[in-house]
Amino acid sequence: MDMTILNATQGYARARMDAAANPEAGGAAAVFGGAIGSFSDVLANADQTARAAMMGDASPHALVEALAASSTAVETVVAVRDKVVEAYQEILRMPV
Repeated sequence: MDMTILNATQGYARARMDAAANPEAGGAAAVFGGAIGSFSDVLANADQTARAAMMGDASPHALVEALAASSTAVETVVAVRDKVVEAYQEILRMPV
């Protein structure tokens, strides 16, 4: 067997393994998973702060900050959802 062909085959195999998708490296799923976790944390913090404010354990200022953060998080999620729906509808409009 020719050594050039053997080297090319081995090089191709190495390049293919290097370019293979690594699910643990991140990607869209990891980004969205982190964003969903962050959104959930913001809402949980706002809920906890609201409960503490009702019991008199939190200041009104902390309550307003938590509610503003949760409002911003919900608006962001709604905007992302609208963009995803818009992109999906654009894909459906593509001619086949």
